[in-house]
Amino acid sequence: MRELGSRIEMLQARELRVRRELEQAPQVREALERARETMLEVPGFMPQASVELATAALVQRLEQAVLDASPGNRSCAISNRSPMTGGRTERYPRATVQVRLRCGNPELAAVLHSLETGTPRLFVDNLNILSQRHTVAAGTASGGTDVSFDLSGHVLPGPGTAPGPGRAAAPSATSGGGADGD
Repeated sequence: MRELGSRIEMLQARELRVRRELEQAPQVREALERARETMLEVPGFMPQASVELATAALVQRLEQAVLDASPGNRSCAISNRSPMTGGRTERYPRATVQVRLRCGNPELAAVLHSLETGTPRLFVDNLNILSQRHTVAAGTASGGTDVSFDLSGHVLPGPGTAPGPGRAAAPSATSGGGADGD
């Protein structure tokens, strides 16, 4: 009888704890919603819902930065841009595009400055700059630089997915090569 009485008390205490936790559900839901809204306002994350959409936004931002630095692509042009997929397991998904440009030095500086100082925050990694000083015709030389880099930005995981180190980026809808710029 005593054993049964102690079991009843234990179950009543457990039910009380569960009921109190359930009563807190609306406050927890509100706090979670506020945290999500705050995260959306953080300039460090891209607002797109998926890595594929964020990759497309990266390409658009790159094209706009090049257009702003060199109207009509006279002294700076994109020669290749290719989405990169998978390979990294990070806390937050990362959209990455491999980029190759042919630019003059001032235009290159303007493009890189525009990409790295805007909102949301983007990252330029694996930057390689090669001089293009070869003879085009007798007595003339071609100036400028051949630049390659990885442009990337972080994407917030969707509400149903928790960020974690084991989460891999989804494969891109496009496979292989990039688009040639004019």
